[in-house]
Amino acid sequence: MASTKAAAPAVIAKALGAAPLVSRIVAAIFGGYALAALTSVAALALPMARPQAVYTGMLASFIVYAGAVIWVFAVRSARRAWAGLLVAAVPLGLAAWPVWNGGAAA
Repeated sequence: MASTKAAAPAVIAKALGAAPLVSRIVAAIFGGYALAALTSVAALALPMARPQAVYTGMLASFIVYAGAVIWVFAVRSARRAWAGLLVAAVPLGLAAWPVWNGGAAA
């Protein structure tokens, strides 16, 4: 029983050591997806025909998702990864806002 109690802090320390990696993985998957989705919606606000805007948004979303994944694992810390995703999401969200409110050009 004593060995079980001694092993518990080691397991907790190991789990806490993996937390930044898990955070980056979550940021890459879900943060990248969110940026890609915002990109595809924001493209609908571009001054072009709607079918072209849809295709443009779809193609751009693949680039944005790949870039977000690369960014998440390239920066120095998981906090910077999340901060970078948030900084990129703000202008995309502002560009997508008129589309959500029905003000996009048809």
